[in-house]
Parts: sequence; C-alpha cells; structure tokens
Amino acid sequence: MTARVDAGRRRFLAISLTAAGALVVGIRRANAAPTPGVPPELLGDDLTDLGPFVRIERDNRIVIGARGCEIGQGVITSLPMLVAEELDVDWAQVRVVQLPYGYIDTDQGPSNRYGDQGAGGSTSVSDGWKDLREAGATARWLLVQAAAKEWGLPAEQLRTEAGEVLAPDGRKLSYGALARSAAAIAPPDQPVALKRPEQFRIIGKPTRVVDAREIVTGRSRFGIDEYAADALVAVILRCPYLDGALESFDDAETRKVAGVVDVVAIAGPKPGEPFDGPLASGVAVLAEHTWAALRGRELLKVQWKQGPWSGESSGALAARANELLDRNEGGTGVRHDGDYAKARKQARNVVEARYEVPFLAHATMEPPGALIEIKQDSARLVASLQSPGGASEMIARMTGLARKDIEVRMTRAGGGFGRRLENDFVAEAVLVAKAAGKPVKLMWTREDDLQHDFYRPFGVHALSATLDRRKQVSGWTHRCAATPRPYREGGGRKRPINTGCLEADDFPAGLVANLDKTFFAVESGMPRGWWRAPLHTFHAFAVQSFIDEIAIASKQDAVKLRLAMLGEPRKIPYSGHGGPQFDTGRLAEVLRRCAAKIGWGERRDDGHGIGIACHFTFGGYTAHAFEVSIEGRELRIHRAVCVVDVGRAVNPLGVEAQMMGGTIDGLSTALHLAITVKEGQVQQHNFPDYPLLRMAQAPRGVEVEIVASDADPVGAGEMGVPSVAPALANAVYAATTVRVRKLPLMPELMRML
Repeated sequence: MTARVDAGRRRFLAISLTAAGALVVGIRRANAAPTPGVPPELLGDDLTDLGPFVRIERDNRIVIGARGCEIGQGVITSLPMLVAEELDVDWAQVRVVQLPYGYIDTDQGPSNRYGDQGAGGSTSVSDGWKDLREAGATARWLLVQAAAKEWGLPAEQLRTEAGEVLAPDGRKLSYGALARSAAAIAPPDQPVALKRPEQFRIIGKPTRVVDAREIVTGRSRFGIDEYAADALVAVILRCPYLDGALESFDDAETRKVAGVVDVVAIAGPKPGEPFDGPLASGVAVLAEHTWAALRGRELLKVQWKQGPWSGESSGALAARANELLDRNEGGTGVRHDGDYAKARKQARNVVEARYEVPFLAHATMEPPGALIEIKQDSARLVASLQSPGGASEMIARMTGLARKDIEVRMTRAGGGFGRRLENDFVAEAVLVAKAAGKPVKLMWTREDDLQHDFYRPFGVHALSATLDRRKQVSGWTHRCAATPRPYREGGGRKRPINTGCLEADDFPAGLVANLDKTFFAVESGMPRGWWRAPLHTFHAFAVQSFIDEIAIASKQDAVKLRLAMLGEPRKIPYSGHGGPQFDTGRLAEVLRRCAAKIGWGERRDDGHGIGIACHFTFGGYTAHAFEVSIEGRELRIHRAVCVVDVGRAVNPLGVEAQMMGGTIDGLSTALHLAITVKEGQVQQHNFPDYPLLRMAQAPRGVEVEIVASDADPVGAGEMGVPSVAPALANAVYAATTVRVRKLPLMPELMRML
C-alpha cells in the first residue's frame, strides 16, 4: 500500500522559480528533500514529470498537478479543482497533468511529497479536501504579498480574481507577472484562511473531465499504450491450478517463432506463503513484438503439478458453508448486543432466510500489465496502478535498489475496482526484466485476467429477525460462512478473519437492541482481494433483500419498515471505513427521495414490479430503485433511479457519472457474473463465460439525484454499487413473486420461474 503521510507532522510549502520564470508551489514534509526542478518540456506534449502542485507561467498559464491514480473515478479533475478554487483562477486557465509517484526520504522515514497517492476506498477527495486547498490558498497568499510590495499597499486591501491581483483603485497584476517576486517571499508560519463555501466558484460546479477530448479521440494514454524503443514484449503462461507449480516445459517450437528472443520460467508462491510477488508459477515468452510472444506461448508444451486444492469446487464450497451454518459451532463472534435468544422466545414472528454470493473477478477493461526498465542504479516503471507506493516497495525489495532511485509513472487506467491495489503483475515484470537484462513490456490477455485474479470472496449469509407485537424488529442475527478476505495477505498485514465479509457496525448495528453477528471461515485456495465497495457489495444483497422479506412476512410497507428501523435522525458510532459515525437521518433522506422519485406506493396494473434498497458505504449514503418486468425469458429494466448523498459534491458531473457507472456495474454483476471453480481451476476464460451487461439489457438511462449537503465531501467511486443488487431482486419479486436469494440473478430466476 502507499506509504501514508503523518497528518500531524509539520508541513511546509515547497516554493521555487524555474528558469522559465514559473512559480511552483507544492507541499513537502518537514526535513524532506527539496522538490526537484520541473523540466522545461512540462509545457509541451511530454508530461512526464512535475514536482509541485501549482506552476504559474509568466504568460499567466496555470499548470496544476493531479496526484491521485486516475482509474476512471475522475480524480484527475476533482483534485486539481480543489487547488484551483483556492488559487482563485478561472478553470479555463488551468492545464492539468498527472503527477508521478512522489517518494521522498526524510529523517522520520519514507514519505511522499504529494500526500497519499493511492486509489482505494473512495478516499482521494476526502484526503485532499484540506491539504490541496491549502496548497492553492498559500500560492494565492504569496501572490498577494508580492503585489502588496509592488504597489506599496497593505495586503489586506487587495483581492484576487481569475488569476489576477486587484487593488482598490482598479489596478491589476496577473499572477504570471508576479511569479518571480512571489517565489522570493517566505511562506506564512500559519495556515492561510480558506474560502467560505459561499465564495466557491469552481467547487460544486459541474465540470467535464480534463482529458475528455483525449479519451474520445483515442489519444489518451493508458498503461497498456506505453512502449520503450528497446523493450521486449513478454506474455506468461501461468499454472491453471490453485497453488500449482511448474513441473517441466518444452520450448523448442516456441523458439522457432520469428521474433521470439527468450523463454524464462517464473516461480510462484509456495502454498500458504503470502502473495508478495507473482500470483502463480508460469513460463514467460519474450519477443520483439506482441504477436510473436503470443504465438510462442501457444506453442509451449508444459507439464503442471496440481496443487493442494485440486479437489476444490464451487459446489463443495457451498455445501461446506451451509454445513457450518447448520452446525453453528466454532464461529468468530463479531458483535453481540442484548439478548437475542430472549427476543426470539418473546417474538410474535420470526423470519429467516439464506443468501449466496459468488466469487467475482474485477474484469477491468484494461487488463494488468507493466513497462519496466531496470538498470544497475535505478529503475523506471510505467503502469496503470492503484497502489504506486506498493509498487515502489515491491521493486525495491526485488531489486535491492533504494526507493528514491525508482521512478514510478502513473497513467490513466482502464478501470481498477480494487484489482490494481495488488501489484503481482509488477512483480512478474521485474522478474522477467531481470532475467532478460533489458526493458520489458509485460502484457496480460483477458484470459490471463479472468483466470488469475484476487477474487471477491464467496459466501452464504444466514439471517433471522424477530418481530414483537407491534411488528417492530426486536432481534437480528447475521451469520456468514465465507472464504475469508484476509487470505495470505502480503506485507505482514494481519486483519481480523471476518474483514470484508461481516463487520461489527454495519446495518442494523445500533438500530436493533438484540443483535448477534458471527463469522464462519470456509477454507479455499482461491486468491481473494478488494472488489469495488468490497464489504458492502458482499453483504448488502443479503441484508437489504431480507428487510423486504421481513416486510412481506409481517405485511408492512418495505420503505416504512426501513424508516422505522432507522428511527429519528441521529449519529451512531461506526468503526469501519467511512466512519467515525453513521447518520441515520441522511440514509433515511436518500431512501425517501428515491421512493418518491420511483413512485413508490402507487397502484400498478401493468405487471411491472418496483424494488428499493439503501445503503451506507464509505461515508456516503445511497438508495436505488428499479421498475422491471419479465417478458418471456428476458428481464426488462424500465426505470433505474439512484439518489446519493456524498457530502459536498466537488464536481457534481463527476458524481453523477460515478452513480451511473456504479449502477450499470451493479446491474451487470447482479444479473450475470460469477466465477466458479472446479477441480482446483477457475472455469471462466473470457467474456462469453463472464458475460457483462449488454446494451439491450440495460435501462435506457439512470436517473440520478444528488442531495445537496454542507458536510465535508467523501468519494463517489464505490457508493453506486451495493444497493443495486438488492433493489433489483426486490423489484423482481414484486413483478413475479419469485424470491431470488442466490446471485447471479438471471440463472437462478430462470431456474425458478
């Protein structure tokens, strides 16, 4: 993971003047090495390096560096918007460039000149909300001080607007004209006051992504687009068995392919060892171009050793999970409130159900890959990443190089969803490059990607609820039997075994007096990792479907039941990611708005069904509602509604796009997607086996409503997924009276109809 900066450590503004007369302002830590010089080519087409956040050219052009990993969530736009707001420039003046990974050594250990650059957990905007605004505000302060000296006026009498400092008598000086003198001024000892929300001119305004033109014209460069003149292309044939190994291989035919340069064996981790490098054993083919490498791989003759999981299958995992739930012994207690047994004895009604969720692959549009060059005293990596700090650490460990000598360049990524939090593909590239003694461009195919992933866990949820004489939920148990998410984690990390599958403070914790949560570990050899909104997509389907089942069993309105459980608006302690509090009033508000928007409660005679669900995810509050019907053996989604509260929306257009994308991703996953295993091998190979949502199956649009809020912003990359599957399943029940409790939905629905 990216090395995180201690927020309590004193921060200093790194201020310098380039040879071209550009004022550069960034943030660095106490006793950190100075920010390196900015190359002159920065203002040309080669945006390969930029030290600071802000660069002001003498012709008043503004260059702002985007520190986050851009994986499609829009941080290349939203984070520079924070800087630009406080700098007080017109957004049209701004040019944004992607910053490289900013590792620095300090006397207090490793740090980062830009702050946290990883992308995970929807934290980029919340992490940058204060410090990136401070960078812009301090730059503006320096420019005002320079103008005050120039005019001999008190700085308090001056104001800024659209990249200019203005005097009371109407005189103006552009930021570019003040750049040289501003660079010579010492930064303030205390943080500069930030703008009040009513002064915002950029934050809160719908803004297109800064590289939209490059994307739609095909000029945007992803990691897969990077090349080096002397680099060899490498592809790897990996062992198909979980924890299997390479026994022998014959590469005679491979080496006859024109363009093939070498064939190299790659060792994978031993069974039980942490996933600190490659995910599987394999044989790498190096060639002068991609076609030769792929053709050479096809001709390899390989003998594999089956691993210790050769008998693993999806059916056996499901049977084991249900057996553990039936026995109800030896589980890990996650939370215990009140006395559920007593509540059950006194209950007027008891509702019980089980739900099953499958392994999932990430299936990013751009498969993993890396371009790496390793020299005697340095290394350079260019790749689509989510954890550049983790990549830097891995390269240093595998090469012996100092991290300060390892350059990590980040590109726009064709999706992440948690897959690129792992750097196994970087480790493969390092091993191959070391063997080749030349730069290497490692390529993965879709088949490689689906068969060798860190999958979202498989699990079965057993829920029960007791209702009192007033039909109120008096008790709740949630028992989960699943393949634990913290499986063979690298880096010495040790998390509770229930992490990512069942958490103490998630719904309905704090809302039901008598609550029990218990986790049962199901052994599996499948690698597991973080998958978009990991815990919440894993359990929201069960929890929010179950609330509808309670409502039906007790003859209550499902929305009113949810609102009754949430109760009066209040803030409940929440120890999970997105805390420290869960606001019941904010979740209730998105639910009410979503219900009104979909027409909840209106009488229908058209055979359509409406379903709804809501969820708290990583500090954000989201509700989904769908209107569906069954036509033959096809499910028609007539309407899709999403209401979201992510605090103050930095870029409402970006939030809307994330909710649309999250909804479509959630529908695709809920309807069709599952990774299955048989005889220790993943069964899916490409999209025919892992069918993404087709355009004809998708709703014509997603109606998004963003709730206005004065709360500090949180990210939006993952909030649009968790409540989709349960809202869809609830809508299907309303249209058919068929309750689907196993995902993916369509195969199960067709079986039950």
